[in-house]
Amino acid sequence: MTEPTYQLLNKVNYPAELRELPTNQLPQLCDELRRFLIETISRTGGHLAAGLGTVELATALHYVFNTPDDRLVWDIGHQAYPHKILTGRREQLHTIRQPGGISGFLKRQESEYDTFGAGHSSTSISAALGMAVAAAKQADDRQVVAIIGDGALTAGMAFEALNNAGGMDADLLVILNDNDMSISPNVGAISNYLARILSGKAYTSVREGSKVVLSTLPQVKSLAKRWEEHTKGMVMPGTFFEELGFYYIGPIDGHDINTLVKTLRNMRALKGPRFLHVVTQKGKGFKPAEGAPVTYHGVTPFDPDTGKMETKPSGRTYTRVFGDWLCDMAAMDEKLIGITPAMREGSGLVKFSEQYADRYFDVGIAEQHALTFAAGLACEGLKPVVAIYSTFLQRAYDQLIHDVSIQNLDVTLAIDRAGFVGADGATHAGVFDLSYLRCLPNVVVMTPSDEAECRDMLYTAYQHAGICAVRYPRGTGPGTAERQTMQALPIGTAEIRRSGHRVAILAFGSMVTPSLEAGEDLDATVVNMRFVKPLDQNLLEQLAAEYELLVTVEENTAMGGAGSAVNEYLLARGIDVRIINIGLPDRHLDHGKPAEVLAEYGLDAAGIKQSIVKAVPVPVPLAGVLESA
Repeated sequence: MTEPTYQLLNKVNYPAELRELPTNQLPQLCDELRRFLIETISRTGGHLAAGLGTVELATALHYVFNTPDDRLVWDIGHQAYPHKILTGRREQLHTIRQPGGISGFLKRQESEYDTFGAGHSSTSISAALGMAVAAAKQADDRQVVAIIGDGALTAGMAFEALNNAGGMDADLLVILNDNDMSISPNVGAISNYLARILSGKAYTSVREGSKVVLSTLPQVKSLAKRWEEHTKGMVMPGTFFEELGFYYIGPIDGHDINTLVKTLRNMRALKGPRFLHVVTQKGKGFKPAEGAPVTYHGVTPFDPDTGKMETKPSGRTYTRVFGDWLCDMAAMDEKLIGITPAMREGSGLVKFSEQYADRYFDVGIAEQHALTFAAGLACEGLKPVVAIYSTFLQRAYDQLIHDVSIQNLDVTLAIDRAGFVGADGATHAGVFDLSYLRCLPNVVVMTPSDEAECRDMLYTAYQHAGICAVRYPRGTGPGTAERQTMQALPIGTAEIRRSGHRVAILAFGSMVTPSLEAGEDLDATVVNMRFVKPLDQNLLEQLAAEYELLVTVEENTAMGGAGSAVNEYLLARGIDVRIINIGLPDRHLDHGKPAEVLAEYGLDAAGIKQSIVKAVPVPVPLAGVLESA
């Protein structure tokens, strides 16, 4: 690819400069913005396809609305890269998702244009409604716009907000960025024309005036309303949203910048709840992404000419281990049902969805529904397995307690992306699940130390007649080969992986490997705890009696985590032994390379050794280690 030129884009650092451009230059600006996005993300990696689809929409919004005084609430950062480029961060885009760089999501601390931080979807309408009500309370005439994707609209929270907004007649514009359907040129032209007409002052005046005039003629008024709904219903699916109390316009072509600007200007002049349906193409303007938008949703660095991505590190991921286990287990038991809340690829269910389509359920971005749906299946004797990211399970916590735990139902939770997740940062960190799971009655919690143990733990969870959670990290493990024959582990049993003196390291999950390395240098005993709940109580009492220091290590927040469980048990038994807990701190962690972040907080072999040598008196065998540390 020849080095692109950015004649207009280089002049637009902030929206105020964008608004100085004549309208006829906006198509060229959008072309340059799209090229800049492709060129930059080809070097850094990041989210691509969604942002390519919102180039014109982001440009039109900042062109028409007086941002940042007017509030744009993007539902999630995937679609907001063009927004970042237009709001003072063009020169920083090459740092996106890099250590010390800008976030891949919206972040209030990063820019005044990021009005609401978002890493989980389906929050924009609720947040925007709050802002609209605040504006009304403060007698401020600022505009508030929520931009939400069609996938995010599958979440119950989005409909709760729509229902609330329509019912209170809030001054709010909701834009549906619909990238899952296409409009042929002819229909698109008609839709665009109707959208301009229906959003214009003339039509609005006639429509509202007619309602007043016809209010004294019930039969005529009813006929007119039915005619309007029928006419609009032939070309636009707006009846549902209008029943919720919104003034609906669309669908319009989200890549026609002129239509977008005209329509947004018309809708900006209106009051009350408004709903604009915009159709875009995910991956627009980059042929590889247009043809495979899922593949190019999140990318590694790639060739901007061919789209060929850099090869990802080899090795068998925990996600792949789970996906293969699920297929193997489904072949053995026809009662198995696989469930995911819109994370088929990320959670490793592609093969299962193809081989067992009749037992595969993608419920959309609806984590709460996923858990209660699983509970209903379990009530009828089926065996649901819910594949879910740790960060997304947080959204279904009430359902986990109320619908699954209280009823002690047989549900298996396969929790991916546990621990620190790297470039996605604080919104996606899976560092709370050990804390929020272990306090629930009837829940068994397991943490595999390698790939083979992950497979066995999934099998153990499935065989257990109750709620079992297996939480495993993103990426690859230490490379332990899995056995084809699965083995059920005795519930609540740990294993001693290395015997030593004076110090016993109690390691959970991903921390077993660095703990073994530290244990070799310190001649410490290392225990693969395996179960966070229930703990191996007999072994704990034995270790407390034999060692002068117990060290717990976990890739979870230290507050309320696995180490706290060990502390609580020994304290309740009146067992006096020195304990130190190594875990993540009481703060939200920024994005960065996992190995570097874990090392920063002492969760690598060197950090574990350093914590121990500071805690144990100097005599051998630690004296030499202390000197080197």
